Amino acid sequence: MTKPVKLAHVVFRTNQLETMIEWYRTVLEADIVHRDKSIVFLTYDDEHHRIALIGGQDFAEKPARPQVGFYHVAFTFAGLADLFGTYQRLKKAGIVPWRAINHGPTTSFYYKDPDGNDVELQVDRFVDANEAKAWMHGEAFARNPIGIEFDAEHMIARLQSGEPEAALMRRPDE
Repeated sequence: MTKPVKLAHVVFRTNQLETMIEWYRTVLEADIVHRDKSIVFLTYDDEHHRIALIGGQDFAEKPARPQVGFYHVAFTFAGLADLFGTYQRLKKAGIVPWRAINHGPTTSFYYKDPDGNDVELQVDRFVDANEAKAWMHGEAFARNPIGIEFDAEHMIARLQSGEPEAALMRRPDE
């Protein structure tokens, strides 16, 4: 069987196209690749588009309570300093996460876009996927596969005081 080589993009339908464009441009520092009255393609890297937003129609609103199906999309940053810098930049813009959690293999912030879609901004703890998978086979992950919430401001202060990123990303229950 032939496997894909990467995940290329995600597409959202929206009734508030302009608001969603600005949110994703702000959060991901994305550029518009194409825009017309009903569709916008955005990217933040060398891919032709990572996010597509479809508007111009009257879509049914999302149900108020969770349902089966797509839950969230995650974007990875190069290091903890980049992730925390993004957190601070977004906080100044009035965009704050609803959750900050150390999963073990990642340290993550969860945000809701204007339509209520969950967006995770994360940093990988391990150098490669094999190390992360090995950790996920361990006792700490078996006891708690979700992770431990943390105080973002406290973690930023620890990083700024010189504490190594590796120590900050280590889960306290290991």
